[in-house]
Amino acid sequence: MSLKSQAGELLKYLVLSDPVVPYISIPAGVLASKLVYDLTDMISSVYFKSYSNLSRIQRVEWNNRAMSTVHAIFITAAALYMVFLSDLYSDQYFGPITFRNSTISTFGLGVSVGYFITDLVMILWFYPAIGGMEYVIHHLLSLLAVAYAMLTGEGQLYTYMVLISETTTPGINLRWYLDTAGMKKSKAYLINGIVIFFAWLVLQMHVFGQFLVFVVPSILWIMNLTWFSKIFRGLKKTLAKRQ
Repeated sequence: MSLKSQAGELLKYLVLSDPVVPYISIPAGVLASKLVYDLTDMISSVYFKSYSNLSRIQRVEWNNRAMSTVHAIFITAAALYMVFLSDLYSDQYFGPITFRNSTISTFGLGVSVGYFITDLVMILWFYPAIGGMEYVIHHLLSLLAVAYAMLTGEGQLYTYMVLISETTTPGINLRWYLDTAGMKKSKAYLINGIVIFFAWLVLQMHVFGQFLVFVVPSILWIMNLTWFSKIFRGLKKTLAKRQ
């Protein structure tokens, strides 16, 4: 085997081998977050006059929200692809959807884990300046859920379905930018609020749909079991009276 072929096989093993995907994707998520943070600081100091007038904590949050926005765009695109376009969860494959995963799906979740780790560390470091306890709890729960799906390969489809909710994050961050830049009375601020409202409305319908699909059948099953127990007790009483 030539040196080029050996290098290709090694690269294929390191990048595409499932056991090592988390060890590549998580650091990639951390490094990407740091890169976005530093680039935002550099670009904002040159092209946004209001940036230099911000306090140190406001500049930290400004850059942090840029990091959050880029992650939201990335994970939303990945989630939409995995849920609606990828054939990983189509009927052409056998086996439960719950246990289906691929290198790409695992890598995407790993990058998200890297982001959540970075953002959580920043929130704790500057606590409570850029986020209170609700942010800490949200990030811890998100980190645990996404990391579990990434490491075990279980429930990745449902994890991506939930991550579609990151669609609203860029709009929320833009609203903060407009407010911080003194544009709260601008038309852009008004349009942003309307877009966020309808985006949340659509997402809540999506969540309600998931509720109907996954929760309601369980509730109905419990109710049916309860009614069955009552019918069984009634039958026992009827038989006891006959005796």
